[in-house]
Amino acid sequence: MAEIIQKDGIWAFDSDALRLTPGRDKNVSVLRRTLGELVVPLGALAGISFEQGRKSGRLRLRLRDGADPLLHATGGRLAEPHDPYRLTVEPDRYGVAEYFTDEVRDALLLERVPGTPVSGYLLPGPQLPLSVSAGDGTASFDGERVRLEWNWKTEDAKAAAGPRTLALADILGVEWQPSAGLENGHLRFRVRGAPARTRAKYDPNAVELWGFKRDPLMALVAAAVQARLPHPSTAAGTDVTADVTRKPETAVAVASEAEADHDALLRRLRELGELHREGVLTDEEFTRAKQAVLKRM
Repeated sequence: MAEIIQKDGIWAFDSDALRLTPGRDKNVSVLRRTLGELVVPLGALAGISFEQGRKSGRLRLRLRDGADPLLHATGGRLAEPHDPYRLTVEPDRYGVAEYFTDEVRDALLLERVPGTPVSGYLLPGPQLPLSVSAGDGTASFDGERVRLEWNWKTEDAKAAAGPRTLALADILGVEWQPSAGLENGHLRFRVRGAPARTRAKYDPNAVELWGFKRDPLMALVAAAVQARLPHPSTAAGTDVTADVTRKPETAVAVASEAEADHDALLRRLRELGELHREGVLTDEEFTRAKQAVLKRM
């Protein structure tokens, strides 16, 4: 098992999955602490990278499109401090981080995990029941219905209608948008039969967010609901596992992807050779890693 322990968190890899545990350091965001430990199956990964810096480095996981409801619900708008798939690495652990990265990469090659989108979520989403208070209201979700309750900061026109209860069957989609500059953010539910959207400030199916500390937690509510809605690939009417022989243009695309993958494997072999010559990899480690690459080719 490969493991790296930092103030920011602990990442452990046992060949089948990665276990990501947030650290107890005061700088760890409230979203990561609330989300808790994540178990990411190897099949959900598209890649891993390690970037060195003068003061600190970063381990980053890249998940396959559609594998995680949190990433889908936030649409790449989750700021780095709140991203559970990034780990801050101290300079004296750069060697451990590089070893950890190589172990995960070798496993991806050995298991021939594709980097293509998936047709179903491979992570379950946040635990339920879940309730978050931020912005102008509180959003709660028990797996079957969403309840929106308002506070003293809510616009009168929206608060006058009282709390809202939305059945999961009536929810068509969910979106989370963080505040940016002078633009407020929101957690919004697209509901069947609801009138055209208006500003979150007046929308009874949305919580307005102003950029305060607990705002990112609303992303967990969005992810929990998203995990129980039809998968994006189904909603779009696409089948990411479709037989490539059905359409000639699809076969051409797959062939191009295979060529790109082959070039990447050749580059990986060269990298392994350099690491072996520099003494970073032992003979045994080099042989094992090289065999993993050759099997993929």
